[in-house]
Amino acid sequence: MNTEKDFSPLTPNIVRALNDKLYEKRKVAALEIEKLVREFVAQNNSTQIRHVIQILASEFALSQHPHSRKGGLIGLAACSIALGKDSGLYLKELIEPVLTCFNDSDSRLRYYACEALYNIVKVARGAVLPHFNLLFDGLSKLAADPDPNVKSGSELLDRLLKDIVTESNKFDLVAFVPLLRERIYSNNQYARQFIISWIHVLEAVPDIHLLDYFPEILDGLFQILGDNSKEIRRTCEVVLGELLKEIKKTPSSVKFAEMANILVIHCQVADETKLTNDLIQLTAMTWMREFIQLAGRVMLPYSSGILTAVLPCLSYDDRKKNTKEAASACNHSLMKLVTPEDDEEEEEEEGNGSTVSPSRDDGQSKTEADGNDMLNASQDSVGFSNISFYTPASADRPHVILDLDGIVQVLDRHLHDSSTGMMTRIAVLKWLYHLYIKTPRKMFRHTDSLFPMLLKTLSDESDEVILKDLEVLAEIASSPAGQTDKTSSCDNTDNKLELKVPEAAKTVQQSSTASKVADSSPSTPSMNSYFYKFMINLLKRFSLERKLLENRGAFIIRQLCLLLNAENIFHSMADILLKEEDLKFASTMVQTLNTILLTSAELFQLRNQLKDLRTQESCALFCCLYRSWCHNPVATVSLCFLTQNYKHAYDLIQKFGDLEVTVEFLMEVDKLVQLIESPIFTYLRLQLLDVENNPYLIKALYGLLMLLPQSQAFQLLSHRLRCVPNPELMRTVDGSKSMDSKQQVSKLASHAQIDYSELLQHFDHVQSKHLEIRHQRSGRASDLPDRKLM
Repeated sequence: MNTEKDFSPLTPNIVRALNDKLYEKRKVAALEIEKLVREFVAQNNSTQIRHVIQILASEFALSQHPHSRKGGLIGLAACSIALGKDSGLYLKELIEPVLTCFNDSDSRLRYYACEALYNIVKVARGAVLPHFNLLFDGLSKLAADPDPNVKSGSELLDRLLKDIVTESNKFDLVAFVPLLRERIYSNNQYARQFIISWIHVLEAVPDIHLLDYFPEILDGLFQILGDNSKEIRRTCEVVLGELLKEIKKTPSSVKFAEMANILVIHCQVADETKLTNDLIQLTAMTWMREFIQLAGRVMLPYSSGILTAVLPCLSYDDRKKNTKEAASACNHSLMKLVTPEDDEEEEEEEGNGSTVSPSRDDGQSKTEADGNDMLNASQDSVGFSNISFYTPASADRPHVILDLDGIVQVLDRHLHDSSTGMMTRIAVLKWLYHLYIKTPRKMFRHTDSLFPMLLKTLSDESDEVILKDLEVLAEIASSPAGQTDKTSSCDNTDNKLELKVPEAAKTVQQSSTASKVADSSPSTPSMNSYFYKFMINLLKRFSLERKLLENRGAFIIRQLCLLLNAENIFHSMADILLKEEDLKFASTMVQTLNTILLTSAELFQLRNQLKDLRTQESCALFCCLYRSWCHNPVATVSLCFLTQNYKHAYDLIQKFGDLEVTVEFLMEVDKLVQLIESPIFTYLRLQLLDVENNPYLIKALYGLLMLLPQSQAFQLLSHRLRCVPNPELMRTVDGSKSMDSKQQVSKLASHAQIDYSELLQHFDHVQSKHLEIRHQRSGRASDLPDRKLM
């Protein structure tokens, strides 16, 4: 440095000492500068004060010579001490050269810069806050300094600055947030520790409302949560926990919508091999759960994203039990937010305005409560039933539109994905069912795209998945909202049968849309345009997947009989099978339906209806079933036994001599004999006591006996027939005979509506077609023809 240059008011001795390599001599020079500046302060000579600071900054602190830079730093600190409370007037000139030295390559010089800035800040206290961003920027660099002494010095300065911010009420958060948002994405561990510690401090200051700017830094906090350092992760967890507590205290001022997508991103694990990702996912899922509960319907527009993140977590094993439970709570809470008002057309909603009128709220309160009760009953996670939502006053409530298209797209994608876990598939189907209950009109726009996958899901390995799938299909088939004037291409309207709709269902169909939404469920057997299409496609699926029919066919049909009207199911299936060209499949399907009809507890009422054929409807049902049952001779006889058409059963058995008796045929006769001994046919066995009035019953049973080889079934039926009493012994002199004759007359009158000779001709016709097909099959080794409707 040129010692001859004029540095006045600094004396040559001060200048020489400031340039000295020894710290003690530089310290003496600093004391002289302090004394000099105090004199200028006493004289109120601000011009000379600025001149001294400018010389120390430009000629020393920013000098090329390291010892001069050290002298400049200690000199600037001395100026600040001398200025005292007036240092605030010169802070820009004092701070900037010191901060420049933070970037020096000499670690010793960086330490002296840190020491100098500490003394400047200590004197100025709150006056440094307008320069906070500059100080924070410099400190963030020193926090990652490789030299431990520099890092230690920066920590002292950091603590001092935090104390000043905590004490002051003039901190400019608006100016600071952009810098914080930028620096929060640093990958350096020490820089991250520095950032997270500052967020912790700012969050604790009552006058600083960090919550208002939280969407700006939330993503960065989740990035820090994935740090490899356990200590940083723990600190970040604490900070996030404190912030969540703050959100719970004042939910009305929280910008939930702006943070929803950030949580959605972090709820999804990108790399499952990293253990830190599990912590990020669990924390994000916990936040999501709280957001849904606190914000309520504000979160609905983000439903598709939330479901994308939540649904896969429902299939986690016990290693991620906490994440699974949080995801389950999110799923359950989100589902409860969907209400019948989401089924309104957008035009109507715009016309009605963004607020909901009190009368509508009153009218729907019961509907929503009923829907929620139904939902609670179908959910496994009962522990979430006491969830409370933050609900703003109706005047302040924002107009929220459910993203139904996005939700359906996500649900459909999970159903199509073969890797989707069982619990996730169940949740998807619960969602679809819930949406068909709450928003049927809008959901039926998606039915044509969902329908094929719902049918395919019937082949799932899990019984529980199939049960939920059947609930959805049954709701589609029975909801009044699915009634359309146009007919699907699969429906074959020319041959479509008249379906029975109970009075209760008719009432539902005639009611308003709002009541439709409230009352429609699988327990309401109001068949719509999709019912017949469902039956056709279900039989098509059984035809293409014989394993499904064999392993799950009975299970599926029995469940449908519980969910829908059993008579409609059997009536429609019989009508469809009547037009079936694949006769082998028709015979197998009739056999399956017949077994279900005769043995299932779910069909008790239908069996009772068919047993006596006292009404015109029951006779029509018998004729409909009979025409399809003709595909399977033994099933046809069992139907006649069920309906007490013993003479016709005997006539049919007489024709069995003209049929091709195969082992399979004899096995079916064997099963029928077993059924006759079951509780279902108790009434038939008791009628054997009345020999005079039931001669054709005995003849039919003897006919079956003659068909059987001398097997176990033969012995069983033979033993039963030996128990038939002598008619002479059964004659009595009381009035029971006249009563029996009246019953016979009544039964004959109802049976007169049925043309049995025409039914026999139909039986002959169907069986001749079966015989022809068997001969063709045996004549050439070809595949079965494709099943299609005539």
